Amino acid sequence: MARPLVTTPASDLMLRAQAVKGRSLLSDARRRLFRNKAAVASMFLLSTVTLMAIFVPLLSPYSFEDVDYNLISCPPGWWPSDLPRCAVPRGGHIFGTDGIGRDLFVRTLYGARVSLAVGITATFVSLMIGVLYGAIAGFIGGRVDAVMMRTVDILYSLPFIFFVIILMVIFNQNFILLFVAIGAVSWLTMARIVRGQTLSAKQKEFVEAARAAGVSGFGIIRRHIVPNVVGPVIVYVTLTIPGVILAESFLSFLGLGIREPFTSWGVLISEGAQQMSTAPWSLVFPATCMALTLFCFNFIGDGLRDALDPKMRRS
Repeated sequence: MARPLVTTPASDLMLRAQAVKGRSLLSDARRRLFRNKAAVASMFLLSTVTLMAIFVPLLSPYSFEDVDYNLISCPPGWWPSDLPRCAVPRGGHIFGTDGIGRDLFVRTLYGARVSLAVGITATFVSLMIGVLYGAIAGFIGGRVDAVMMRTVDILYSLPFIFFVIILMVIFNQNFILLFVAIGAVSWLTMARIVRGQTLSAKQKEFVEAARAAGVSGFGIIRRHIVPNVVGPVIVYVTLTIPGVILAESFLSFLGLGIREPFTSWGVLISEGAQQMSTAPWSLVFPATCMALTLFCFNFIGDGLRDALDPKMRRS
């Protein structure tokens, strides 16, 4: 006697298909990244600082230019102090005030705007120059590669921070130039990384197939080489931003960076260092904010490196 035909519902077939469906490289990397607690906490903290810097006018009734000469170098209300003249209003000036009576909390967040903007913009400039330069050198190879990389070696021997200082002095500390100048001298390591990845990628079968299909050299770089080096580039970008922020802070500390009425963490740290013995809060809060931000970028970079490294894959 023939057995009756058993039909499988469409929903069961879909569930079985989903069960055997593999994960993409991107989803696999994202899953490993979000398993890294330090990276996740850093992303949350960095997002919080960024949002606070953007919406700082909604977080405080004070402006970064408001001056109160009755509250010069006053600590926050919760700070242990024996200064009777500093009658800080309850709930106001939670970071205290600076040397001319401006709210330090507001100025710290406005400083975060400038420091993060310089870090991200200069890193973007570095990314554009370094990726293009390194990809061309690695893909063309031969004498062109040798000349281009020897140029990089020569530039490496120059103290880039002094080059930036010279640019800032010549062009009168132009605010926009600060973004470009730091980015234009911090692309060297990026170019080396991309060049090394390009030398490996151009030997792959898909590049040979593109050449056989008649794709131009620029088309191969744009459509095949650059997308395949994006992993190490993303990791290095997260590690470049802290270096750029430190470079800007160093210039501002020397008085060659951001000028009034703007401010940055470097400017605030420079001002706080001058009155560290009498008003330590003016140094503690900007320095702590900058240190936490730099730690966040480094932890995110470590998390991305582990997530994008095929050798670090776990079941």
